[in-house]
Amino acid sequence: MTTPPLAQFPGQQAQAVRDVNTASLCRIGQETVQDIVLRTMEIFQLLRNMQLPNGVTYHPNTHQDRLGKLQEHLRMLSVLFRKLRLVYDKCNENCAGLDPIPPEQLIPYVEDDSSKLDDRGASQIRSSSEERREVLEVNKISAAPLLFLMSAVK
Repeated sequence: MTTPPLAQFPGQQAQAVRDVNTASLCRIGQETVQDIVLRTMEIFQLLRNMQLPNGVTYHPNTHQDRLGKLQEHLRMLSVLFRKLRLVYDKCNENCAGLDPIPPEQLIPYVEDDSSKLDDRGASQIRSSSEERREVLEVNKISAAPLLFLMSAVK
């Protein structure tokens, strides 16, 4: 038994297209931009190597071949720009319901921890010295009758 082609299930195919993750779309967009840059560099390379027919002897076949390559690159560049526009629109559609986050919150902020530690350490030292003082006072008060009794026994 064979599985039917996807063309018979247009709802499932459309659902698969809708379920594409926004991060995946961004990756596809990044790859598309890289392809656009590569194609543009190839176009400039072809234009640089192409000689203009300005009365100089040239080979029509070579010229036509290079012109065909140039037109193919331009057509592919147009397709890539349309693909990038589709990815852009889909990303905007997916992110439409999200609350915008201010860019300041996206930038990690490193605080000076030494000043925090100094303040925290100083407050801990103060509180521990106060506790020690209180314990000593309590000990003196509770130890006074005991010292009195010990001196009376001698």
